[in-house]
Formats: sequence, structure tokens, C-alpha cells
Amino acid sequence: MPDVAQIISAFNAGRDPERLAMKYKAMRGSPFVFLRGTCHLFYERLPRDKVLDNAPPVWICGDMHLENFGSYKADNRLIYFDNNDFDEACLAPGLYELVRLLTSVLVGASALKLSRAQALALCHTAVDAYGAALAFGKARWIETETAVGMVRDLFDGLASRTRIAHLDRRTTLKSKARMLKVDGKKALPVSDERRAAVTGFMNRFAASEANPDFYRILDVARRIAGTGSLGVDRYVILVEGKGSPDGNYLIDLKEALPSSVAPHVGTPQPKWRSEAERVVDIQRRNQAVSQAFLHAVDFNQRSYVLRSLQPSEDRVALSDWDGKLSRLEAVINSMAELSAWAHLRSGGRQKSSIADDLIAFGNRRDWQAPLIELATQCAAQVAADWKTYSEAYDRGAFDLPVKA
Repeated sequence: MPDVAQIISAFNAGRDPERLAMKYKAMRGSPFVFLRGTCHLFYERLPRDKVLDNAPPVWICGDMHLENFGSYKADNRLIYFDNNDFDEACLAPGLYELVRLLTSVLVGASALKLSRAQALALCHTAVDAYGAALAFGKARWIETETAVGMVRDLFDGLASRTRIAHLDRRTTLKSKARMLKVDGKKALPVSDERRAAVTGFMNRFAASEANPDFYRILDVARRIAGTGSLGVDRYVILVEGKGSPDGNYLIDLKEALPSSVAPHVGTPQPKWRSEAERVVDIQRRNQAVSQAFLHAVDFNQRSYVLRSLQPSEDRVALSDWDGKLSRLEAVINSMAELSAWAHLRSGGRQKSSIADDLIAFGNRRDWQAPLIELATQCAAQVAADWKTYSEAYDRGAFDLPVKA
């Protein structure tokens, strides 16, 4: 029997202890947060099943779950709703993606106050929507005019929020100059050495851009965001943008680590120049329009992804389903369709399946029920692993030395 605590500790070795302690504490909170924080463990524990391995190979995001979808401003300055996390992206049978989404529905049911029957109904919604979108064979996208239900509610809320308000939430304004809020919730301080290193990197990056002044750095802090990636080297950077103080922009700089999914799939992976190139290239292939400022860069002799900062609040408030299952069904339907559209959009690239193969798979009716059954097994495994983790956490197995 594998030692769950040892697997988790080994995987997270070398991360920033201050943020890693936050991750471990959050994972103790619920099985769903534990699922979010242990993508590597999920795929290590995933049974090798022919229903998975017989699915066509596609470019997957790798960490598909209910909270890895959100809105973002694209490089055409329009706002879209889509999958927004590609850290674990790789080439794999498409149902590796979907089984994690279904598992997240089942594991998250308790937090959403869903009955078992309701959670299973949502799983059926997801597999039906994914299959139908593949069978239709045309990739689409979700923007303001095409959004429905709670996704449309998210867009409506975004319309009333200004970029200045976003800056005000993350910065303080003194004498017409902004500085990042280092509040221990969204950001932590950086050392003088790290500040100088990030500033030097941004100066070099800016020199290669058409408008170098846009990227002039005003402030930098260690960023706190997500669950699975907490502890990975990551920064929030305040730049001049279109002019101080209200034209400033927030940039995210995050180290790209190897996909924790790829070792657990039998699909041969292409050679990438860097892990950041893998993340950025697959994100560009899968999204209808790429996120603003998205770049694969080298910093500190390692590989990083540079992109616009995406506020964590720009996600659907799933808890607002108000007891109306149809509201959740519409969101799950959208998530499953987005997954299928991403697979169609990126088809035929570096040995991923062409549209004809995906259309044929979408028309098949032999994988849906076995996939849901497999997801129920995965959900039970996650619950058992979380219990084991919680006992180890409570014994102090995950205590870390954190600097004052």
C-alpha cells in the first residue's frame, strides 16, 4: 500500500515553505480541495482501464476540475469563459481529462449540498455534452453573448467591475503611485535579491517588446494563488502599462514544472524546448483566443510562464445554484463542451487525433456509463486518501519550518 503522506511530501519537496504550508492547510479542509491539490496523486491512483486508453489521444489540460474554468481577458481584449490552467497539459487519451472532471463533481457534491443522485445526474450531463460536442465536429467558444445561466451571471458581474477597481483591490495608492498590497492572503513580500532579479528579467523582456515602457516594473511580490501550484516560484508584478496610476497592469510570472500527468499515460510525448513552451503552446492550441500577454520565458535559468494576472474571483460561483439543478447542469454542460471544443481545435497537432476520429468517438455510446463508474471509484479513492492525509496532517507530518 503506497504511503500517501510520503508521496505528497516527495512531490512538493523544494517548494517555498511559507506558501506550501498554506497548501497543506487548505488540503486538510475538504476532499475537494485535496483533489485540487493532488493532481499527481489522482493520476498515480487512477486505474488503468480500457475505457480510458481506447479514447483518441488529444491535448488535455491535465488538471480538469470544477474550479479550473473561469473568465479571462484575451489578447484581443475581449473576455472569454474557458479552461484556464494548463500547468499539467500533455498528450493523452481524451477521457483522462473527463474522468477527472466527473470525479470533481462527485467529490465536490457535499460542499455544493448535492445528493448522490444529483451528482450522478451531472456526470451524465457532462458525458452527454462532451460526446455531442465531439460528434458535431466544430469547435466553438463562450463569450458574453453566448453564455447562459450562471456563466452569464459571471459575465454580467464582470461588466460592472472596472479595471481600476481590480487594481484597487490588489494595490494601495499614495501620491498617484501604486504599490502592491502584501497582505498574506494574495501576496507575500520578496527579498531584495528576488526583487532585483525579477526587475532585471522584466527589463530584458521589455527590451524585446514593441512598447518597452508598458512593462516598466513598479512593484513585485510573491503571489498566493491556486491550490496545486502553491509553493511553486510565482510572482505578481505591477507594471506601468498605459500610464500611472490607473493605467497600470498586473502580470503573473510562474515557474513551469513538468506535467505530473504525462508519466502516468502511455501516450508518447513530444520533445519541448522547455516546460513553459509546453504549457503555452498547448494553451494557445486549446483556447479559442489566447490569454493576454501569454509568453514562455526563461528566468533565473529556469522556465516560466508570463501572462496577465487572472483574478481568482473570475470563476462561476457554483454555490449559487439556489437548489435548481438545471443551473448547475448548464454550467457542467458548458465545461464539457469547452473540453470537447479544445480537443477538436487542437486536433492533428503533433500526433493528436484528427477531427474525423473525434467525431466517430463522440458518436459511440459504449464509453459513457463505464466512465461514470470509473469516476465513482476515483471519488471513493480520493475520499480514502484525504482521510489518510488528514490523519497524517493532524499528527504533524506536514509541519514545515516557516521563516517569521
